[in-house]
Amino acid sequence: MSYYDHKEIEKKWREYWAENQTYKVEEDYNKEKFYVLDMFPYPSGAGLHVGHPLGYIASDVYARYKKALGFNVLHPMGYDSFGLPAEQYAIQTGQHPAVTTKTNIEGGVDKAGNQISGYRSQLDQMGFSFDWSREVRTSDPKYYKWTQWIFKEIFNSWYNNDTNKAESIDTLVDRFETEGNANVNAVGEQVAVFSAEEWNSWDVAQQREMLMNYRLAYLADSWVNWCPALGTVLANDEVKDGVSERGGHPVEQKLMRQWSMRITAYADRLLNGLDEIDFTDSLKEQQRNWIGKSKGASVFFDVADSDKKVEVFTTRPDTIFGVTFMVLAPENELVDEITTAEYKDAIAAYKQKAALKTERDRQANVKDITGQFTGAYAIHPFTGDKVQIWIGEYVLAGYGTGAVMAVPAGDQRDYDFAKHFGIDIPNIFEGVDISEAAYAEKDAVLSNSDFLNGLDAKTGIEKAIEEIEKRGFGKGKINFRLRDAIFSRQRYWGEPFPVFYKDDVPYLIEDALLPVTLPEVDKYLPTEDGEPPLARANEEDWEVFAGDRMEYNTMPGWAGSSWYFLRYMDPHNEEVFADKKKLDYWNQVDLYIGGAEHATGHLLYSRFWTKFLCDRGYISFEEPFKKLINQGMILGRSSFVYRMLFNTNLEETNPDMDRYIRSIISPIFVSYNYKRLLVSNTGKLSDPDQLKKGELDAKMFKIEDDVQNEIKGRVNPEIYSNFKFRFSNFTSPNHVDISLVDNDVLNQELFKKWRPEYENCRFIDEDGKYICGNEVEKMSKSKYNVQTPDELVEKFGADTLRCYEMFLGPLEQFKPWDVKGINGVNNFLKKLWRLFFTDDVFAVSEGDPSKENLKTLHKTIKKVSEDLNRYSFNTVVSTMMIAVNELNEQNCNNKHILENLVILLAPYAPHIAEELWSKLGHNESVTKAAWPTFDPAMLVENSFEYPVSFNGKMRFKIELPTDLSKEEVEKEVLAAEKTAQYLEGKTPKKVIVVPKKIVNVVV
Repeated sequence: MSYYDHKEIEKKWREYWAENQTYKVEEDYNKEKFYVLDMFPYPSGAGLHVGHPLGYIASDVYARYKKALGFNVLHPMGYDSFGLPAEQYAIQTGQHPAVTTKTNIEGGVDKAGNQISGYRSQLDQMGFSFDWSREVRTSDPKYYKWTQWIFKEIFNSWYNNDTNKAESIDTLVDRFETEGNANVNAVGEQVAVFSAEEWNSWDVAQQREMLMNYRLAYLADSWVNWCPALGTVLANDEVKDGVSERGGHPVEQKLMRQWSMRITAYADRLLNGLDEIDFTDSLKEQQRNWIGKSKGASVFFDVADSDKKVEVFTTRPDTIFGVTFMVLAPENELVDEITTAEYKDAIAAYKQKAALKTERDRQANVKDITGQFTGAYAIHPFTGDKVQIWIGEYVLAGYGTGAVMAVPAGDQRDYDFAKHFGIDIPNIFEGVDISEAAYAEKDAVLSNSDFLNGLDAKTGIEKAIEEIEKRGFGKGKINFRLRDAIFSRQRYWGEPFPVFYKDDVPYLIEDALLPVTLPEVDKYLPTEDGEPPLARANEEDWEVFAGDRMEYNTMPGWAGSSWYFLRYMDPHNEEVFADKKKLDYWNQVDLYIGGAEHATGHLLYSRFWTKFLCDRGYISFEEPFKKLINQGMILGRSSFVYRMLFNTNLEETNPDMDRYIRSIISPIFVSYNYKRLLVSNTGKLSDPDQLKKGELDAKMFKIEDDVQNEIKGRVNPEIYSNFKFRFSNFTSPNHVDISLVDNDVLNQELFKKWRPEYENCRFIDEDGKYICGNEVEKMSKSKYNVQTPDELVEKFGADTLRCYEMFLGPLEQFKPWDVKGINGVNNFLKKLWRLFFTDDVFAVSEGDPSKENLKTLHKTIKKVSEDLNRYSFNTVVSTMMIAVNELNEQNCNNKHILENLVILLAPYAPHIAEELWSKLGHNESVTKAAWPTFDPAMLVENSFEYPVSFNGKMRFKIELPTDLSKEEVEKEVLAAEKTAQYLEGKTPKKVIVVPKKIVNVVV
């Protein structure tokens, strides 16, 4: 084969790898390991576009590189296959999500008749070195059996603040039985002190209810993001701008009985652990902000004429003398208890309105100031003054105590609230003007603050806490923004809980009966009573059933993704989630590549579960991932057509007729260069644009007349006599499938066939061409700007695509997709191929390489190795291109040089590397070859070409060894044949020698 046939080569080596299990990995305890991991994909029916493999290619390059360096490399892949998209498809079609998911992974035809290529096929054609024998799917019962087991372990654990770790719940029960809870220092809910005698006198239900306050997985009433349209609770990161990220449905706040995970127990350790791992600073900062550690005080305010108290947490107890009102979250349980009769209706209306907003929206909305007075007053603990108690949506029930002491002088939101509702704003800062805004800095001296007068913030905080504790209405406290993670989803397609109920008390299914698998249901929707879909199952539909009923909720998607990296280490073990010896060997993930969007979701939860499993002795490390690289997004180049907007004179006089006419007028699209002139000031246009504007006006007038005439026969003559159709100066941009566009020119005939509503559309085009606009934005099926890897692999080959995606720029950066540059990378591989052939015959020489050959090779080894060690994947491709060009110029076909070149290229272009390695006479895969060793001596110059000047004018050059002395250089120059020519028989006055620079002969 004298030409580079990528199709034949890639097919051949894909089959070879599969047949020989080239990438299967075994534990070799005598060999140093390296674990490379990708964030595994959710297998949607849309399949992969060219943006998805970016991280996979980088991880594959690095895995192959480390293997060549002699490491035992684990590089697995699987599927995060539980989730909402498959369930929504099931609701629409009635097809079981398991069938949909299997088709999306393995390929086939979906229920709608669409041909699905399948993720596995797409991944395979890219030549990844994944060990598919270790594949996991989170929806596989063999996998989620162990997710259920881990849940049980978390349920059966409590967090001991004294030992600062999770322990078995049995140790807590032992303490309760012998000493009660008075001396128990645990993370959990505040409960009354009880004795051992009281504990031992309680029945099982009472004891289990008490333990729920301590368990790390527990049932409780929680405020959640409820999406009625999807029939499920959503995590904060699944809600954007008050609507669900999937589907754009409204989301509201709702109090529901939910399973939760006490991640707050690990807040400090999650913060401290960030110092031990190599994540980006921005990602670490996101996690720090999400956890939100703050020091302050918990203070209790008595409610006037009541036995109730309002607890607040404040980071600025020094400002307590500036409190003029309090604000409770609308959901705070105290609200209904303290609201006076006069304000009950207003409070109820406000609460209902606030419930329609998500917590994120309420926090983000700083412009709209809303609130409602409850009619109740609190007693200031120091002054005894009465302060109004309000509710306001900017206070959240789930953060802190769900109440704030409002200090308008020192907090801008409190200031704005007070200004809006006419509440006093006393100044508590010496020499600070608060007439226009609050003063939130900590550098002011306190005034009008009794015993705190004259103190700065730091001293004032300490003094205030001391006095608060002394007087007995509060104490110093550390608070976190992080809240316990809601762990229930009202969905079908998720891990079932290993939980059943007796008399409404939850119990765990025993290990021997796991997994609890999903039962068949008649529909994938919630029941008519609003119960989750699993409530539709009858007892006989469950393979495992106990008690009065099973748990109807399912686990969230992050359950399976929190520990999947551990299962890869021992994926077929049926006795434990992974063998301890293998866990200790593979240990932490050395390099993890994935998207930054998972910063406060998956990455935080995975760190939490890892720390828990370490506490309980199942693994020996606390952090799951040593180093994380967030790959940037590959952006698509979208194309747009511009629909002309128009006016009629019936919009106000006869709106029904106006709507009818609009419905029968086919879309009219104006070309981009005309569109930009529509809103231009014609007096400022250049001469060419003035001409173009004239053309456009003429075309628009013509179409206006045509439309006017077309309407004539379709409406009442009386209406038509008054009807006027005129284009406006504005257009509506519409995405168009990029497959219909070539170099910004729209294929008008294909466009008309693309969608039924465009069948009879008209174009205001330019000389017969419709020019589309364009914009670089997120690559998405909804924007019709998706480029699939399949067609590029077919045309150019997977090796070309792999190299090209790496060549686009630094891995971490966002970059626009432009297929034009792919030809250059393809030509690079063809040029590489030709190095191995002479006159269409494979031919390499066995002799010693030249000095130039060795210099190029070792320069390349050095640069490629250095770049890979610092994860600079794009510059490696550039370096290889330079090397191939130099070797071509040197007419190099030396076997030693080319063998090493193939090894260097193999991580990027494994198919062509395997083919050339085979042709070079090797019977084993190139993956068995050792990485070339850089020899610095090869880059040391042994000679230097001196420019020789006579009286300052350069006349010729002479190459001399670099180790010659000045005297020896002078001797060689004067003995040169050309020197005699320029001396013309004269004796030099002086010879100036600058080593490895110049020689100047003064005559």
